[in-house]
Order: sequence, then structure tokens, then C-alpha cells
Amino acid sequence: MSKVIFYDTTLRDGAQGEGVYFSFEDKLRIVKQLDTLGIDYIEGGWPGSNPKDIEFYRKAAKLNLQNAKLAAFGSTRRATNTPAADKTLNDLLATETKVVTIFGKSWDLHALEVLKISLEENLTLIEDSIAYLKSHQREVFYDAEHFFDGYLKNPTYAIATIKAAAQGGADSIILCDTNGGTLPTKIVEIFNQVQKEVDLPLGIHLHNDAGMAVAGSVMAVEAGAVQVQGTFNGYGERCGNANLSSIIPTLVLKLNCEATAKNKLSHLTETSRFISELTNLHHDERQPYVGASAFAHKAGTHVDAILKNSTSLEHISSEQVGNQRRFLLSDQAGRSTILNKIQEIAPDTKKDDPKVAALTGKLKDLENLGYQFEAAEASFELLIKKTFAPYEKAFKLDGFRIIVEKRGEQPVLSEATIKVEVDGTKEITAAEGDGPVNALDSAIRKALLRFYPEIADISLIDYKVRVLDEKCGTAAKVRVLIESSDGHNTWGTVGVSENLIEASWEALVDSIEYGILLKKEAAQN
Repeated sequence: MSKVIFYDTTLRDGAQGEGVYFSFEDKLRIVKQLDTLGIDYIEGGWPGSNPKDIEFYRKAAKLNLQNAKLAAFGSTRRATNTPAADKTLNDLLATETKVVTIFGKSWDLHALEVLKISLEENLTLIEDSIAYLKSHQREVFYDAEHFFDGYLKNPTYAIATIKAAAQGGADSIILCDTNGGTLPTKIVEIFNQVQKEVDLPLGIHLHNDAGMAVAGSVMAVEAGAVQVQGTFNGYGERCGNANLSSIIPTLVLKLNCEATAKNKLSHLTETSRFISELTNLHHDERQPYVGASAFAHKAGTHVDAILKNSTSLEHISSEQVGNQRRFLLSDQAGRSTILNKIQEIAPDTKKDDPKVAALTGKLKDLENLGYQFEAAEASFELLIKKTFAPYEKAFKLDGFRIIVEKRGEQPVLSEATIKVEVDGTKEITAAEGDGPVNALDSAIRKALLRFYPEIADISLIDYKVRVLDEKCGTAAKVRVLIESSDGHNTWGTVGVSENLIEASWEALVDSIEYGILLKKEAAQN
């Protein structure tokens, strides 16, 4: 396959997605990360649409990019302006980027009913807008907006619009499925027809409203597209854009396309996660290639096969895209899964060790009671340590009491008193909290702080409660999952009980025990 060019529009088209927001600083950091991955073009925004994008281009111009070129994005001129007097075109030039991308109308409906101009006027403003930008020595990409819908309604006119772009001097024409509803087979059919009409490099820009933007983009490249536009994690308006997190590795690894990013794929997962973090959205862990579930194995027979030959159940190696394989702990796990986890802690353990069978049985019993260790591997690691290695608990609970009080219209008050013992020394303390669990969490940390000052760095970052048997109403058993962090590591713990406080306590104890253990191991190393 010939070389494919990756054009990222996360910072512009992706930012139009619901819940997606990038600060000025976020955008600069993302540009540097995309450059590290080997993205060829980065569309930073629409200068003139808001002051932030103008400032972004001013600052971004000072970045020392190794692989990427910045592109400024805008539209063709207004019908009432000449190109030289058009603010949009001049704002694009003012960014001083070497690359400019503009969109224009390819669907006659948009020219007549949205712009309210004649079809001939639309052709003129496409051509002279591009010609004006080219006269200022810019590389110009033309996004043919709504091209596929326009072609299906009026193919002659749709072709005329991109011929006008070619006549204006466009360096490349990108065919856009702006409404995102065109099937991949139809995209290829139309793409092949366009290649017969226009002798210019063609690109593809698809939205995901039918859930097929990745497939359509890949098939367009197979048909001859040399540029693919998309966003990371598929961010974008409505159902999002074609997901570069999936498209890049598919084209490089499956179709053997040449690309700047080809030798930098190990940065793919970190880039995807980095962008998720800056958007403050949960990372989609079921994404192909870059999700935590992409190389996660649960069934015992699958794990056994993977350990013997990874290609038996993985289409690529996780390392190729910077991800990692995971073996999930569950009641479906066999001894191979358990053994693999054990050997991370006790490397000399053999599969026929009776303790392996005992721990496997215990795991299945615990999951039958409602425990779930897929998101609570810290709890399971503590279980392994208690079974296979000399392990001394960091503290012993002598007891706790929680008072929840409501007076009139005042907020509910929660107070926890706790008594713990560390190496024979007893400590009694109390703390208030926003609720009983928060009060208990505060009390145990307060009690242990003088023995383990390192717990000051540990914070609870997520707390989830799942009712396991809803038919029992308020007497139902619950599972509590807690996610904790010390600023460097993140770990999950679990507790199960008919009593919410007891389940929370169990998960809290494991969380703090594990955090103390991490600090001890770090000090020893």
C-alpha cells in the first residue's frame, strides 16, 4: 500500500462533541502528544470563531514540532464579500500556518436553502476562495462538506463543486460524509467515480452516525484515499467522527500502509488515554487497540491458550500499540489465570502446588458470594500474599462506631469513632464526614497517620455501590468497589456484605493496606 497521511481534527471537530472541552493549555499539550505519535497534520481550531483559537495558533507556532504541520480551519468566503475583503479567509492567513483547510458546499440543497445563493455562485466562491489562499503560498485542503449526500441527490453538481476546488488550485480534496449515514460500500462506489473525474489526491472525512466511520475510512484508503481525517477516541458532534485510535493501527498493521506514525505506534494507547484525561471523560475501555479490555482475557481456557501461544486469541500483540495484556480474575478463571497472577508475587510457584488449587477454589467461592476482582486486583493481590508469603497486617481493628444524626432542617451529621492497634499500640480517634462512609474513611486515616505518615498521600478517587439482589429491597447484599491513588499508582479494592458500612469498611481496609504495602516495597527498592 502507498503512504497514507493522518490528519487529526480532535481539537476542532472533536471539541464539538457533547461533554468535550479543551482549555488553551490542553490544546497545546495535545498537539505535542500527537506530534510524538507521528500525526502528519493537526487542525487546531477555527480562528475568528473565538479568541481562544486565535491565541492558540499564536502560541502553537512556537512549538518545535518534529512530525506534524498545523492546519488552520475555516470556510469559503461569504457570498457578499470578495476574497480579499473576507474576514474568515484573512483570519486563516493571519494564523501564518503553512496549511489551511476550508470547507464548502457540495450538496445543492445547502447552496440553495442554507446559503441562499445560486448554484453558480456557490461554484464561484469555492474556486476564488481557494485561489486567494493559494496566492498567499499556502498548502490548501478542500473539505467537500456533505459530499456523499450531495452526490446521491445530484451527482453532476457535486462533481462540479470539487472541480471548482481543483480549478482554484486545491492541493487535495477531502470527501466528507458530514451527516454520517452513508454505508461503506456506497462510499467506495462514489469514491471510485470521483477518481475518474478529478486528478488530485483525495482524502476521506467521515462521521459516525451509522457506526461505520472506521470501516468506511479503511475501505476508502483501499480504494485510493491518501489522507484520512478523524479524531482520537471518536470524539465529535452527535455520534462523533471516525476514530483515529482504531484507523491508524488498522491501516498500518493490517494493510501495511506506510505512514509517519508506523514506527511510533507504541505511543498510540498513551495518546488516546492522554486525550481522554484532558477532556475529563472516562476512557472507553472497550475501544479496539487502546482500551484496557482490548487485550483482557477472562475464560480459563483462553488464558491457558494465550500463555502457550498468544496468537491463538490475540490478533496483534498489545505491545505494538502500547497497550498491555490482562488476565481477569473471575469465577470463569482457571488455574492458568490464577497461577499467572501468583507468579508475579511468588515466581517459583508451580501449577501443581496445592495452594494454587485452594486459592482457585476460594476465588470461585468469593465470587459466588458477590465479590468481583476484575476491578479490584489489589484485594486479590493481598489475598495471594496472605496465602503464599509471610504477611503481617499493617493494623488490627478493635472496633468502630458510627453516629448519624439529623436535627430539624440541618444537614445530616455523620461521625465515626474507631479503635485500632498497631504493633501492640492502641489508637482511638473520631472524625466527622459528609456521610457515614466518608466519616469512617477520615477516622481510620486519622488513627493510622502517626504510624504510617505515608497514607497522607493516599486518596479515594472513586466509590461505587452495586446492589446484588434487588428483590431483597433494603436488606439486599451490596458490593462496594473503591478506587484509590497515591498520585503515582491507582488500585481497586472490593467489599461485600448485607451491610453497606461493613462492605465499605472491607474495601477501605484493603485500600489502605495495599497503599502502605506499595510504599514499603518502593522504599525497599
